[in-house]
Amino acid sequence: MHKKRKFFGLVDLYPYIRKYTKLIIIMVILGIGSSIFDSIYPLFNRYALNHYIGKHTLDTLPYFMALYIIILVIQVIDNFISTYICAKVELGIGRDLKNASFNHLQTLSFSYFNTNNVGYIHARVMSDTDRIGTFMTWRIMDFVWNASYIVAVFIVMMMINWKLACLLLILLPIATVLISFFQRRLIHLNRQIREINSTITGDFNEGITGAKTIKTLVVEDKIAHDFRKDTKEMRQTSIHATHYSALFTASITIMSAIALAIVLDRGGMLTKQGLMAIGTLSVFMTYALNMIEPIQYIVEVFSALIQVQANIERFMTLMETESDVKDTPAVIEKYGDTFHPHYENWEDLHGDVEFKDVSFKYPDGEEMVLEHFNLKVPQGTNVAIVGETGAGKSTLVNLVCRFFEPISGQILIDGRDAKERSQLWLHSHLGYVLQTPHLFSGSVRDNLRYAKPDATDEDIWKAIDLVSARSVVDHMGHGLDSEVGEGGDLLSTGEKQLLSFARAILANPAILVLDEATSSIDTVTEKAIQDAIQTVIKGRTSFMIAHRLSTVVDADVILVVRDGKIVEQGNHQGLMAQKGYYYKLYTRQYEDDATIKAL
Repeated sequence: MHKKRKFFGLVDLYPYIRKYTKLIIIMVILGIGSSIFDSIYPLFNRYALNHYIGKHTLDTLPYFMALYIIILVIQVIDNFISTYICAKVELGIGRDLKNASFNHLQTLSFSYFNTNNVGYIHARVMSDTDRIGTFMTWRIMDFVWNASYIVAVFIVMMMINWKLACLLLILLPIATVLISFFQRRLIHLNRQIREINSTITGDFNEGITGAKTIKTLVVEDKIAHDFRKDTKEMRQTSIHATHYSALFTASITIMSAIALAIVLDRGGMLTKQGLMAIGTLSVFMTYALNMIEPIQYIVEVFSALIQVQANIERFMTLMETESDVKDTPAVIEKYGDTFHPHYENWEDLHGDVEFKDVSFKYPDGEEMVLEHFNLKVPQGTNVAIVGETGAGKSTLVNLVCRFFEPISGQILIDGRDAKERSQLWLHSHLGYVLQTPHLFSGSVRDNLRYAKPDATDEDIWKAIDLVSARSVVDHMGHGLDSEVGEGGDLLSTGEKQLLSFARAILANPAILVLDEATSSIDTVTEKAIQDAIQTVIKGRTSFMIAHRLSTVVDADVILVVRDGKIVEQGNHQGLMAQKGYYYKLYTRQYEDDATIKAL
């Protein structure tokens, strides 16, 4: 549920756009100036008709031309500067809001990303910020120019002939109501068209990416029928919108024609009676033709304000979202924050980890995962966490890495509560290899240097050799300069995992976390990786989340997880002797492996 916001959320947004206040004020002043100049031009026509044509004289023509050119040059300069400022402010606001929202996302805990999908977050950072930037510049300029133009025009008309001006003034509320009606309908229909278009795009995407599945299920007719149904709805809604748009355009033309008819009727009679010069009639005709369109733009601005309110609310909701894991002000003052670390105050991390009476449940969960859990992990200990798929093996690792905070109890790092030092300090001493590896766009060298920015090529090759990944890099063709593609798409999952492992090793972490790090690697490579792991974990505290139990038999401590809770702990021999849940898992997996080999 969105928080109630003042003045369409613009008050809440102000701190993010405060730096552009002066430029926006200048932009508004220039907009008013431009509209005043536009309202003056018909007066030149009036003077020319009344003086040069009516009196058949050219005595002041040089001064007339000079003044006209001066005003024209001033307006050109005005328009150039205002357009430049608008573009500068629009792009600046868009950039600042994107940076603010993206930086804020980096401070949020895992629970936020668990409950919000990528598409939603992407729209907040990209689409909403762009629309806010556009509204705060071009839409504001539209309102300022058109509102001030209407005011200036009526001031001029009132000064020239107030009775005729009042007749035209009667049309304004009628035109406003008419335009508002069509504007609301068109907004509604265009929103429907965008939603249907999104559905069609999704159908098209599924029809292409799921082509193999569609053919094997023999559902081509159903998929084609659904697509035709959506495109038919798109066509009907678009035609409906076109009808309203045509009626809207016609109504604007009719309103302008009525205004012109009033001027021609009343003004023509006054001109015939000699009470109004032909030049003055020309001024009123120009104003009558031009007065309806500005009303249309003003209504559109108010409609845009209602629409952009949703963008502002979504942006502000993101910015007001607080992380479930936060450093205290005292910790930030000493150690710095994510973007301003105080490296000089950072201590070394040795790797002693202790769970002290820890209770925990996930923010979006109801059941306790850990209750009064205690475990000491001295430096250099190899802890394996095992269990069936979906049992909750990552919970302990998430707590050690401080991706989540315990409900009660303490997690001690080198004898001190993890909360007493910054998250960035802890994370900089961690090496984490994910089950689903991620590489950044760029070269192999760029990706590994995320772990150690000052690493030499020699350092990188050592890490690559340690995890038996040299053949992968050589196969790519350009060595360390080889591109990995977006998200590492140019590599197989196993190859990405090898490079991710090399990246973690390059950081020389005090605590190493391996989340099923060999799950996507062939048997031969797995053996090489296991040998490398045994070398790498010496002297380091390590947590290994494993599916294949054969890889953890040498672990110092094995934690057995079932239904999100630790049900057994000990070493391999001890757990096998108990003949409990671990024993069942191990023997069942051994039997499965033996069966596979027999086949």
